[in-house]
Amino acid sequence: MNETPGPVNSLVISPLVLRRALGCLGLALPFVLAIGGFLTDGTGLQSSISGYYYTGMRDVFVGAVCAIAVFLLSYKGYGPEDDHAGSLAGVAAVGLALFPVTPDSDPTARQKLFGYVHFLCAALFYLYLARFSLFLFTKTGKDKAPTRMKLRRNAVYKACGYAILTALVLVAAVGLLPARLIPEVRRLEPVFWLESLAVIAFGLSWFTKGQAILKDGS
Repeated sequence: MNETPGPVNSLVISPLVLRRALGCLGLALPFVLAIGGFLTDGTGLQSSISGYYYTGMRDVFVGAVCAIAVFLLSYKGYGPEDDHAGSLAGVAAVGLALFPVTPDSDPTARQKLFGYVHFLCAALFYLYLARFSLFLFTKTGKDKAPTRMKLRRNAVYKACGYAILTALVLVAAVGLLPARLIPEVRRLEPVFWLESLAVIAFGLSWFTKGQAILKDGS
């Protein structure tokens, strides 16, 4: 929808600032984890973004996901549909932070259980982010015609939403690869790159929704 921010209380975060903050978190997270992991542990890329839980970047990963969760849970959109999607995505993000991904080597039964919950939360989190981009951010008020910049923003939202969904499908496809191909494919860390694509797409979508780019009147 087209939005014109009105006056807000100094103690309340405006919707535009909230969206930009979420956008910045999403855009920066994969780079911060990858570079920080190399500098702190001297390790290469992890098998997934969530894999940084088991590195020196654990606090950064958990803190960033918790911040995203808080922003989503406090997000107020244009109606119940937006608020509902934000709440569910926020709850899923809390699950991502509380239940770590299954470690790559010698996981215990408890770690495997936590990993299943983590996977479910991740799927729900990304699906709701895709929903924001494809169906909620692209809306325009019934009594308004979309501006030229609004149409451009919609194109960005749709591209980001489809990128998130494509990344999810490809992550699932990697998990279904024949056993003989798994070692060769894992060397390329495809899940990390696909998750990074989804997170960056999420960040770009919210950054755009905050009118940090393609702003009306520009």
